[in-house]
Amino acid sequence: MKNLQLLTTSLALLLLLAISGCESVQQAPAAPSASTEMPENGFPFILPKEKPDRPMSAAMERNYTNYPAPLPEDNELYSQFKYTELKGVDYNGHDGTISRRDPSKVIFANGKYYVWYTYRETPTPPQGADASTDVIPSSDWDLSEIWYATSEDGFTWEEQGVAIARPPKPEVGWRSVTTTDILEWEGKYYLYYQGFMEASGKRGDDCPVAVSYADSPDGPWTAHGEIVIPNGKDGEWDQYSIHDPYPLVHDGKIYIYYKSDFNAANPRVRMQGLATADSPLGPFTKHPLNPLINSGHETTLFPWKEGVAAIVTRDGNEHFTIQYAEDWVNFEIKAITSLLPVAAGPFVPDAFTDTKDGRGITWGISHITNVTTWAQNHAVLLRFDCDLSQDIDDQEMKKHNTYHKPEFYYQYGLSKKQRERIAAQTQGQGKVKGQ
Repeated sequence: MKNLQLLTTSLALLLLLAISGCESVQQAPAAPSASTEMPENGFPFILPKEKPDRPMSAAMERNYTNYPAPLPEDNELYSQFKYTELKGVDYNGHDGTISRRDPSKVIFANGKYYVWYTYRETPTPPQGADASTDVIPSSDWDLSEIWYATSEDGFTWEEQGVAIARPPKPEVGWRSVTTTDILEWEGKYYLYYQGFMEASGKRGDDCPVAVSYADSPDGPWTAHGEIVIPNGKDGEWDQYSIHDPYPLVHDGKIYIYYKSDFNAANPRVRMQGLATADSPLGPFTKHPLNPLINSGHETTLFPWKEGVAAIVTRDGNEHFTIQYAEDWVNFEIKAITSLLPVAAGPFVPDAFTDTKDGRGITWGISHITNVTTWAQNHAVLLRFDCDLSQDIDDQEMKKHNTYHKPEFYYQYGLSKKQRERIAAQTQGQGKVKGQ
C-alpha cells in the first residue's frame, strides 16, 4: 500500500510539472528577430541620405549598401550619356566601303587630342566568311588597319592616316589589325591591338594581342613582332580570342583588361579578364580569377578614387551597368543606366599616372555599327559626354527619365517569325473558343 501511495504521489508531481512546463512555454513571449520586427512608424517622407537604423526590405537595404548614394542624382558613378556627330571625317556616302570603329582612349599630347581606331576601306561592304577573299572583307573589322586622328576641341577631327598597317603574311595581324588602345609609359607610346591570323568568322576570331611602340604619338611605330598576350589553352575561356586590350597603369604595373568570346557560337558569352606585366612588352600574366567582369561587349575602364571603374555595355546579366573594383579585380555594380556608349574610348587624363585618387571621365569617342543596312554594314565614330567625374556636378547628366518618340520604339518591332507565331496562337485560341 505504501509503495502504491508513493507511486501515485510521483505520478501526480510529474503531471503537475508537465502542466506547469506547458504553461510556461505558452506564456513566454518569443524574442523578436531583426528581420521580423516591425517598426513603429512608416519609412520617412524625406529620403535619408544615410542608411536609417530601422528594419528595411531587401530593396531598401540594397539602395543604401550597393550604391554610392541612395539617389542617382547624388551617385558619382551614375550618368546619362549625350552624343554628338563628329566633324571632319567622310564615309563615302555610307555605302559600306569605309568604316571607322573601336576607338582607343583619347589622350592629350603636343597641344591636341589624339585617338586611334580600326579603319577599313574595301571595294565592297562585308560579305561574310565564306565569300571573303584577299580584298573582300568577311566582317566590318576584317582587312583593316589602325588609323588615327587629332583634334583641338574634341568635336572636329583631322584624320592623320595610318598608324599600324597590316604586316606581311604570316606575321601577327597579317589578315587584319584592329581594336587598338594606347599606353604612355616612361616617355614612350605603345599601341596594343588584335592581330587577326585569318578572316573573322572562319573559326573563332583567332586574334592574340600584339603591340607596336614609338617615341611620339605621331609615330613612326615599330612592331614588337611577338604576341604579348597569347590566347588561352585549349578548353579555356579565351582559347580563341583576346579582344579589346585596354591598358592602364596601377601599382607600378601595366594592367591590360580584355574581353573574350566563348561558350561556342550560340549562345555566345562575352566576359572580361585581366593580364598584368612589369613592362609594356611583357611577359604578361593572366589573373587567376579571370573572367573578372561577367558581362559587357567591349572594355572601357578608368581609375576611380583608389580603384577602377568599368562601363559595361550590352551582353550578359549585368549589361548597362557601371561597376567598381576597389582592388582592381572584384567588380560590383554601382549604377544602372541606359544608352551607354558602345566601344567607348574615354578621355582619361590619369590613365597612366598610377593615381591613388582617380578623378573619372566626362567625354570620349565611341562608335555606332550598322549605320544604314546590314548589306552596307559599317560603323561611324561619334562623341559621347557624361558626368562620371569627381570634379564636376552636371545634374543634366544625372536625369533618369529618358523619353523617346513612338518611332524609336517601332523600329524594334516584331520579326516575321514572331508575327507568324502570334498569328498561329491567335488562330488556336479562336478554335478553342469555337468548340
